[in-house]
Amino acid sequence: MSKVLVIGAGGVGSVAVHKMAMNPDIFPDITLASRRKFKCDAIAESVKERTGVTIATAEVDADHIDATAALIRSIGATHVVNLALPYQDLTIMEACLSTGAHYLDTANYEPRDEAKFEYHWQWAYQDRFKDAGLMALLGSGFDPGVTSVFTTWLKKHHFERIDTLDILDCNGGDHGQHFATNFNPEINIREVTAVARHWENGDWVETPPMSVKQQFDFEAVGPKNMYLMYHEEIESLKTHLPEIRRIRFWMTFGDAYIQHLTVLQNVGMTRIDPVIYEGREIIPLQFLKAVLPEPSSLGETTKGKTNIGVIATGLGKDGKEKTLYLYNICDHEDAFAETGNQAVSYTTGVPAMIGAAMMVTGTWSGEGVFNMEQMDPDPFMDMLNKHGLPWQVKELDAPLAF
Repeated sequence: MSKVLVIGAGGVGSVAVHKMAMNPDIFPDITLASRRKFKCDAIAESVKERTGVTIATAEVDADHIDATAALIRSIGATHVVNLALPYQDLTIMEACLSTGAHYLDTANYEPRDEAKFEYHWQWAYQDRFKDAGLMALLGSGFDPGVTSVFTTWLKKHHFERIDTLDILDCNGGDHGQHFATNFNPEINIREVTAVARHWENGDWVETPPMSVKQQFDFEAVGPKNMYLMYHEEIESLKTHLPEIRRIRFWMTFGDAYIQHLTVLQNVGMTRIDPVIYEGREIIPLQFLKAVLPEPSSLGETTKGKTNIGVIATGLGKDGKEKTLYLYNICDHEDAFAETGNQAVSYTTGVPAMIGAAMMVTGTWSGEGVFNMEQMDPDPFMDMLNKHGLPWQVKELDAPLAF
């Protein structure tokens, strides 16, 4: 019998364990752990109220390999679902190796002192996981995650060859705050302020952060400004689907968000290097995180929808050039009604549950370190439809004009 340990008690962790509890045939034994156990206990209480299922809770500091390994051993976890901070990916992977547990996460490792979003740290574990007979599944969120599965599903069923891929992430929700982030503020702001990179003709093309803007009319949301950014699935997709000549990632931001972020950058509040304040070292971005609204608190006030998907162009299986758009629309209020969390957490937590289900049931298996696009997309796509993230595909008249 599988025993799943979920590490991380933010909005994504909350969604994941709620959805796991709704599928007790797949997840009969669930433990939720975090540095702050009271957060796990609050989520467990919500899970019990909403589903009638009791989940266990525990305290762990995932920065420490030994402490994490001790918890894995004490509960006999067969699978560890890492929904903690990306800084902790490697320590949790080490703990899994030392205990014989399979591993899953939703975001690639990044060092605390530099905003670098690269897979090479985790790909370096390939031989160790393979030799241990264990599976590590990386990036089982929405983007990365579902967007990679969308791409391979399109390739499997509709394209002989994909030439260009655009990943479009739109959050059309309004939480009523002057400035807030919909997931961990520290990770969000590090991501947004990093140099933008996209893949084109076998090389990386870099542009200044938030300097390339286009408008797109998103179904159920409307026209939104979206900005070219770097995102880790570009690296894995260009590696595993090298035929794709150009891969770009776009994310929408409102004017107020951009204005606030610009001011915060200009006054140094987004810095990740230490400064001395009253004789103590602090990281400005970490201080900013402490005063911003907690993302998990936004669910009750957030209204509107998200629309996330991929637009692929290339040679269709019918021998004709075509452009297909595959996407999901998720409603913030519906997500909150089901799990007590807004749609940004929901669209990451549900794929984390589905990725774990793929591993627990043996539907996806292997020895080593894998990205989502290396797996058969069909069973994952089926579960998206059944568990709250239905998708749709349509043919566009022409490729994107930009």
